[in-house]
Amino acid sequence: MKDATPSESAASGSGQRLSRRRAMELAGALGITAWSVTGSAAADVGAPSDTSAAPSHLEARSARVIAPPPKNVLGANFNGAKDWSDFGQLRDVSATWLRGFFPVPDADNGVVADQPVVRTVLSAAQQGYGTVLSLKFPYHEQPIPVPGSAAMATALTRLDKVLPAVMGKVDVLVVGNEPFIECRQEDRDTPALNVFYEAIARRVIAYRGQHGGASNKTKLYMGALNRLNDPTWRTAATNRWMSFTRDTVALDGVDIHPHVANLEEAQAFLDYVLPRLRDDQTFLALEFSLVHHWKAHLSDPISGAFAARYGIPATTQVWEVIADTIRRPFTQQKWNDFLALSPWFANRRYFLRDAVQRLRATGRLAVATYGVSQDAAMVANFGPNSTPWLLNSLFCPYTTQPGSDGLPGRNTAWTTSFRDLQ
Repeated sequence: MKDATPSESAASGSGQRLSRRRAMELAGALGITAWSVTGSAAADVGAPSDTSAAPSHLEARSARVIAPPPKNVLGANFNGAKDWSDFGQLRDVSATWLRGFFPVPDADNGVVADQPVVRTVLSAAQQGYGTVLSLKFPYHEQPIPVPGSAAMATALTRLDKVLPAVMGKVDVLVVGNEPFIECRQEDRDTPALNVFYEAIARRVIAYRGQHGGASNKTKLYMGALNRLNDPTWRTAATNRWMSFTRDTVALDGVDIHPHVANLEEAQAFLDYVLPRLRDDQTFLALEFSLVHHWKAHLSDPISGAFAARYGIPATTQVWEVIADTIRRPFTQQKWNDFLALSPWFANRRYFLRDAVQRLRATGRLAVATYGVSQDAAMVANFGPNSTPWLLNSLFCPYTTQPGSDGLPGRNTAWTTSFRDLQ
């Protein structure tokens, strides 16, 4: 999703400084500095928050990215954030692929190519990034459309506005974002859900067939299966989803979204999906995280070491610290310390590395993408029962003060692992 380097002139003048910065980031991931070094020793080693020596992300603005083919890729995901388009973040973590999702009803709001999410994805494609766009069909508050209905006609009309804007321009187009979540609960395990998305998929396939067919740049996947670690989410509808995917030659595979409490739960997704794919098909993992693990610890008391270091009452709960960072963003060092001194995070600081290694070990991963940045929805009304998506993000503009390089603060555990996995 990002693979641009500073110009030769910039590199020749800052090579030593860049090396120092890289060492700082690696130290943070390996348990040095914020993880285990205190006082003046930490300052001497160079805390991960020290970005003063980093080259400006503006230096590489004009460099073109060379994206690898979709095999074992780890890219960045900005979901549907309409206010995100900071390619400097992608360059900083050496990303070469970018993913977003587009709510298809937004096609009613004007020219699709000018809509913020689509515009960002198309801009990424023009710069050489590999691109993935998921088509989201939200039916939380209304029944799934049935063929021949006015609601179905509306869905297809909207889809017909989207396809000309993205087909042949994005590398991967996904039919459905999270279909089994983006519907009413009573529709989740019904044939109606399958029938609707199969009709949408056939429409997409027919359009691609009219515009180059298999030679078209855009590969097609079915949208994401969720919560497969829970047996109640492995249903007749998910079985039919996989059968349709397997039996439809034009489809390259399926997406999974393993948001889990531990890595072992993610294995259930692979165990379910892989045997149900054709041998020539692959899978996407466009969202994955330990968000349920983070949530389980929001009401824990903060670590004694963090409380003592920053003069915070030891009875303060984790969610209260996060809410405080949203009101008054921490320095990078304080954010590093908060995470590093919290056992519930520190013990999982290699999750990104371990998860991607497991996905790649299957030999069937096309593209995985990880959350690039916190957004406004993640921090709104944050409390003890919130889902802490903000702890997944590479960049932390809502909880951490920006660095001197002009980029937002970071979760240095994730940014270091992300770079190392490129």
